[in-house]
Amino acid sequence: MRPITITAGHGGSDPGAVASGVTERDLMTALRDIVASKLRAKGLSVRTDGVRGINDPLASALHLIAGRAVSPERHTNASTNPAARGVGVIRLPAQKLQAQRVARAIAKVLNTAVRGDGGWIDQRQSARGRLGFVQRGGMVVEVFFISNPAELATYQALSWLVASAIVDAVA
Repeated sequence: MRPITITAGHGGSDPGAVASGVTERDLMTALRDIVASKLRAKGLSVRTDGVRGINDPLASALHLIAGRAVSPERHTNASTNPAARGVGVIRLPAQKLQAQRVARAIAKVLNTAVRGDGGWIDQRQSARGRLGFVQRGGMVVEVFFISNPAELATYQALSWLVASAIVDAVA
């Protein structure tokens, strides 16, 4: 099997979304590290966008995904509506089923909704439009809404189980 690239999104000086005193960058860097460790424990070859605890700038992740079997990049979502919730995976249509599998696995752990089409979000329907990471074959996994205090607390309590769900869905 080709190596798996696991990236954290944002990075460098970009904190991503910020809520309740935590940053998207820090939460997703920790999740990346847990997922990478679990994949390596299964004997899989893994590359990351930085060493443990360090998240390189997002632009560097684009160079890591070419020729990789799977390249999930972790993000959180944010909204002005503090009740917004759910998980979604932005991926090209050809990988829709894998995106749905990843989203549903995370949603089950967090007891939250799947967004989009069963968890899959076509980048043309995304507020961000075309994404370089997705165009190169990667997937953008929006794990939960950092702006929702209840989802944030649930994620923080269950992050190791979320990592296991991601590993099981992509390994």
